[in-house]
Amino acid sequence: MVELESLPQPATGGDQPSQVPSQPPPLENGESLNATEFLRRYEGMPESTKAQLIQGTVYIMSPVSLDHGEPDNLLQMWLGVYAVSTPGVKSATNTTTKLSADDVPQPDGLLRILPDYGGQSQSGTYLLGAPELGVEIALSSTSIDANAKKTSYRRAGMQEYLVWRTRQGQIDWWQLVDDDYQLIEPDENGVLKSRVFPGLWLDPKALLEDDGARLLAVLSEGLASTDHTAFVGKLQKTRGEVLVPRGKADSSSQAAPNNERLPHEPRT
Repeated sequence: MVELESLPQPATGGDQPSQVPSQPPPLENGESLNATEFLRRYEGMPESTKAQLIQGTVYIMSPVSLDHGEPDNLLQMWLGVYAVSTPGVKSATNTTTKLSADDVPQPDGLLRILPDYGGQSQSGTYLLGAPELGVEIALSSTSIDANAKKTSYRRAGMQEYLVWRTRQGQIDWWQLVDDDYQLIEPDENGVLKSRVFPGLWLDPKALLEDDGARLLAVLSEGLASTDHTAFVGKLQKTRGEVLVPRGKADSSSQAAPNNERLPHEPRT
C-alpha cells in the first residue's frame, strides 16, 4: 500500500511553471490586417523579412535584385546630398512608415522636413505620418507603386511622390495639388524641379543613363540657386518660432542645435 506522503504533490505558488508568451502568427502575403496587428506580427518575423501594408493588404516583398539595388543607390545618393546641404531636412532609406490604420508602407527613399522646422511627420519606433517626398524604384512592383500605394500616399498627404519605372525607362514625379497628384513638368532644359524642396533638381536623362556625375552636377546647380538659399532661411526661421514662442524670445538667446535623427530601423 502506497503511503499518501510518497505521492507527488502539485506545485503551488512560486513553483508554478512559467507561461511562455505565445508568438504572433506569421504574416501571410495577401491577408487583410490593420496597422497595429500588422506591426505586431511584423516585429515577430525573421529579420530578413520585408513587408508592407497597403490599404489593409499585406505584401511580402521579394529579395532585392541588383537591377533594383543599383538604381536605388543612385537615387539615395541624390537624396542624401540634398539632405546634408539643407539644415532641417533628412533623408532615409527603406523606412517602415505608419501612415494610417490601413497603411504601413516602406518607401525605397524619402525626404522629410524635421518637426522642429515645420515638417508633417513625427519620429517614433517607426516614422509616423507621411514624409514630404517619397521615392520608389518600380521594377517588379510597378502595379502597386503606381496605383494602390500612390493612392495611399495621396490620402496621407505626401506632398510629392517620385516613381522610377526602371524596365520602362520612365520617371514620374507628382506633386499634390487640391488633394490630387499632378505630374511635375520639366523645364526648358529637361530638368525636373521639386516644389516642396526648392533646389532639389533632377536630370531624368542622367538618371536613366546612370550618369551620376551629371546627376550631381545638376543638383549642385539647384543647391546654389536663390530658391534654395531662401528655403534654408525659411526653415531656420520656422525652427526659431517653434523652439521660442512669440513674445517670449530673448534677443540674446540662441536656439540649441538640432540633434534629432531618424529612429534606428529594426530592418534594413
